[in-house]
Amino acid sequence: MVLYTNTEKEKIFNKLNTTNQKMERRELLIKQLKEFQEEHRDLDTILIQLQEKQTIDFVQIKRLKKRKLLLKDKIRSLKNKIEPDIIA
Repeated sequence: MVLYTNTEKEKIFNKLNTTNQKMERRELLIKQLKEFQEEHRDLDTILIQLQEKQTIDFVQIKRLKKRKLLLKDKIRSLKNKIEPDIIA
């Protein structure tokens, strides 16, 4: 039978709690990443449809492309937070 002091129990509990928080944060980041990727694909589809219809609303197209680029940056940032590149 292993007996732990209160300090050892606290350390173990804190470590488990921290690990849990990291896992929850990672899951949240992955969920957000998937939402951004879906919106990015949707914008791509919309832009293709607008171009096929030869829409002349350049302001709308420009705004959609700008949003798509913003999403691309957010996607890249989230990917780095989820699995950062480690340069050795």
